Amino acid sequence: MKYIRYALLALILVACVTVSFANRQPVELALWPQSMTDILGFGLSITLPLFAVVVGAVGAGLVIGLLWEWLRERRIRVEAAHNRRELDRLRASGTVPATAAPQPQRDKVLAILDEADA
Repeated sequence: MKYIRYALLALILVACVTVSFANRQPVELALWPQSMTDILGFGLSITLPLFAVVVGAVGAGLVIGLLWEWLRERRIRVEAAHNRRELDRLRASGTVPATAAPQPQRDKVLAILDEADA
């Protein structure tokens, strides 16, 4: 199974390199349109290869998505920490046996996906 994964990663790498070589032409990224630049008297722009723009956009999307998901799950992490502290306190007082395990809370997105499969 490990070799299949390496072969798949090698194919993805070859595809990315091929796309990068095919899209080397420079493109100009501007902060605003040329008409706005003429009105304001200044403008910010940069010239990059097209593949760098695409890779940068995909990378930025991944980072924004990961950050969004991390912030969305903050409530779940805070509640889990609170439950862990409460369970530790109850175990220390002898109210709850040490073998009792807390029930994990299901993520809403995973619950929706499970309902769709059923």
